[in-house]
Amino acid sequence: MKSSYRIEKDFLGSEEIPGDALYGIHSRRAATNFPNNTPFHKEWYQAVGQVKFACYHTYEQFKGLALKEYNNQSPLEFFDDKIINALKAASKEVADGKHFEHFIIGAVQGGAGTSINLNVNEIITNRALQLMDKKPGEYKIIDPIEQANVYQSTNDVIPTALKIVIMQLLKKLEDSVNKSRKSCEQLEGKYRNTPRSGYTQLQEAVPTTYGRMFAAYNDAFSRDWWRVSKAWERIKVVNLGGGAIGSGISAPRYFIMEVVQQLKEITKLPLSRGENMADTTSNLDSFVEVAAILKAHAVNLEKTVTDIRLLASDLSVTALSIPQKQTGSSIMPGKVNPVIPEFVISSCQQIYANDQQITSLSAMGNLELNAYLPQIGHAIIDTLKLLIAANNSMNTNMLSGVVIDEEKSKTDFYISTALTTALTPTIGYHKAAEMAKVMRNELLNIFEANTKLQFIPEEKLKEILKIEKLMSLGFSLIDL
Repeated sequence: MKSSYRIEKDFLGSEEIPGDALYGIHSRRAATNFPNNTPFHKEWYQAVGQVKFACYHTYEQFKGLALKEYNNQSPLEFFDDKIINALKAASKEVADGKHFEHFIIGAVQGGAGTSINLNVNEIITNRALQLMDKKPGEYKIIDPIEQANVYQSTNDVIPTALKIVIMQLLKKLEDSVNKSRKSCEQLEGKYRNTPRSGYTQLQEAVPTTYGRMFAAYNDAFSRDWWRVSKAWERIKVVNLGGGAIGSGISAPRYFIMEVVQQLKEITKLPLSRGENMADTTSNLDSFVEVAAILKAHAVNLEKTVTDIRLLASDLSVTALSIPQKQTGSSIMPGKVNPVIPEFVISSCQQIYANDQQITSLSAMGNLELNAYLPQIGHAIIDTLKLLIAANNSMNTNMLSGVVIDEEKSKTDFYISTALTTALTPTIGYHKAAEMAKVMRNELLNIFEANTKLQFIPEEKLKEILKIEKLMSLGFSLIDL
């Protein structure tokens, strides 16, 4: 054996591990078995560190109470305080994001998350050994399973850590959605009475305003904000302490009852222990529900930026423009593309794919466990990050720089055949259609067309076409 390597063994055989590596044989086997370059989310790794810290702290409390109760003659043997303190310190470092370079497992994997749990156990163990002035791999002092995994199972640690990440990211998403809502609210107020033609099926339909358009986006994002804020309720129930299938086998009752409370205090999140931890362990419908809420927001995001992209395009004659953010071509001089809407749309399309994967894999759980939790977790974290990024970029790089040429909007408005719809209560559908035809064929605005056709007195026409009249909900007989 080279001096810079160490040999680690398990019941399957032995592996050569770099001497200074904080990972061990279990991680090496997993990295070989799951050769992919899809990076594991660091936030999930950190959350596992928080869960481990809560477990060690609860173990420490249990040890103190047991020794006091039995006058230091407890029927259960505990490991030394120095080991507990070292494990706590090492898990705190993991929670802070340290040593992530020693987490060598890709995001796509088999085994229901066992590789995640064991890789973190090995990092915590070997770092704890270093803190005790020992070398990595000296597992007779601290063992990755006997000590680092005390009263834990992959099946309660890893999903609990996932829910912590989701709750943390939901808070960030909630804030970013609220910013999108406020951006649209500001544009709604600024352009409340700036007229434009409404479109149905990409054809001019009836008159409206830019303010109304942004008000519709504002309302959609307000619903998204409310739904995202309620998603916490769907995800806060955890199964930590439940062990392999939620039965709590091989864990002290004190640990089961206390560990979630300790985690709640550590994370400052409103976590609660599942009343039926077998259900919380085996059924992942809460992830499906949250993914659906996130997909709904993606739909509203895509609809919004698609509309604005279209209105700001060279195909459109509208008065709306969006910021020019980067060179659009290596061959066409001066070309600028709508890259922000395209980024948001691309993100949303990935979110729809993630939602399908979360749905399918959540349904594929068998009996007491779902083996596909790692991929489900990866997809939902990816979705949350994409939504946060999409909202932030849309707000910073697009909505904040939307400009509407109000003079052009008014000029364009009065040559729009959409205005003739407002005349149907007064002159009827057929005359209004004739006026629209004249406007379109002779390139006249509505006032010029009416002068030619003499369908309605000019002053009456001006009164009907006032913005506040056009934007009122329906008409009353007195209007006629």
